[in-house]
Amino acid sequence: MNTSPGSDTAVPTGSETRRPWLVVIDPQAIFAAPDSAWGSPFFAEAMPRIRALADAFGERVLVTRWVPTADRSTSWGAYFAAWPFADQPPSDPLFALVPAATGLSAHPTVDLPTFGKWGPQIEAVVGQGAHVVLAGVSTDCCVISTALAAADAGAHVTIAADACAGSTAENHVAAVQVMGLYPPQITISNTATILADAIATDR
Repeated sequence: MNTSPGSDTAVPTGSETRRPWLVVIDPQAIFAAPDSAWGSPFFAEAMPRIRALADAFGERVLVTRWVPTADRSTSWGAYFAAWPFADQPPSDPLFALVPAATGLSAHPTVDLPTFGKWGPQIEAVVGQGAHVVLAGVSTDCCVISTALAAADAGAHVTIAADACAGSTAENHVAAVQVMGLYPPQITISNTATILADAIATDR
C-alpha cells in the first residue's frame, strides 16, 4: 500500500487494486434508529450481514456517512425545509455511526453531504475501475445513488442485496430491480455468495 502525498489515506497499488472492496453506506443513527423519521425497519436484520462481510474483507472496508450541507441556496434548502428534524450540525448524534458499525473499517469515514457517496474520496482509496461491494442503508436512496455513480465512473459494482436496508420492503425491491438493469457494471448478489467468493479469492 502507498500513501498519497499530503494524505493519510492508503492508496492500493499493484494486485491489490484487483481485490474487491466493501463500501458500507451510511450505517448511522438517523437511518437505523426505530424512532427516527428516516429509520429503516430492516436495518437491524441487515447489520449482522454487514458485519460478516466486513470481517471477511478485513482492511478493504470503507464506511460512509451522510452529513448535512451548509449550502441552503440549492435544492438542499427546500429538502431541509421539508425535513427539519435533520437540519442539524454534522456533530449531532443523529449522524453518528450506530454502535454495531463502529470498528467496521480501519479507515476514516467518508463524510459527504450527498446521497451518492462515490467520488474522488472513495476512488483515491479503492482505485479507478475497482470492484466494490455495496451494503448499507437505504437501498432506495444512498445505496442506489452510489451504485449508479460508481458504475458511470467505471467501477465494477456488486450489491449485497440482503445486507442493504430499504425505507420499506417495496422500495428495497424496487431499488434492487432498478440496479439490476445495469449489468454487467452492476451485479445483484447476496452475502453468502459474496463471502464464498471472498474466501476463494484469498486462497
